[in-house]
Amino acid sequence: MAKTAQQPVLVIMGVSGSGKSTVAGLLAGRLGWDLAEGDDLHPEANVAKMQAGHALSDEDRWPWLGLIADWIKERTAAGKPGIITCSALKKRYRDVLRGEGVVFVFLQGSKDRISDRLASRHGHFMPPALLESQFGALEVPTEDEDHISLCVSASPAEEADEIVDRLGLKAQTAPTAHMLGGAA
Repeated sequence: MAKTAQQPVLVIMGVSGSGKSTVAGLLAGRLGWDLAEGDDLHPEANVAKMQAGHALSDEDRWPWLGLIADWIKERTAAGKPGIITCSALKKRYRDVLRGEGVVFVFLQGSKDRISDRLASRHGHFMPPALLESQFGALEVPTEDEDHISLCVSASPAEEADEIVDRLGLKAQTAPTAHMLGGAA
């Protein structure tokens, strides 16, 4: 991973169910950085398509990726750090998002592990039936992309700790029981 002169914008990426939102929330709390949930930027038509059990096409994704890229560019232009979640499954999607100060954090896990997580998740528009299409589309980040990869075998809090350590980031606050998913 290349070091950047400014605080980075982290794109927490991976297939649905890899823990992007949970890990991103923990990181944002510890670092005191802006956080955006990429799924919230999907147009209604994309959400309806996924709810109906249909995978998104590249044409469906381009406008959504443009909105995510705009969010990233606002932060990098202002020299502000931030965290955004985005599946960013294909290299050409990441090419739209990457730039100076952007670091991809790839949360990776086996199909079985992710499938188990999806089966226990409630209230999300992405049905577990689309997991196979996500793994089919996934292109693992390559050496020319500024990224780190983490296996999703640890707890989300441990994964957040590892990201902070590996990127040499300075936590604003110590983790609390609330940040770790416990009672406040």
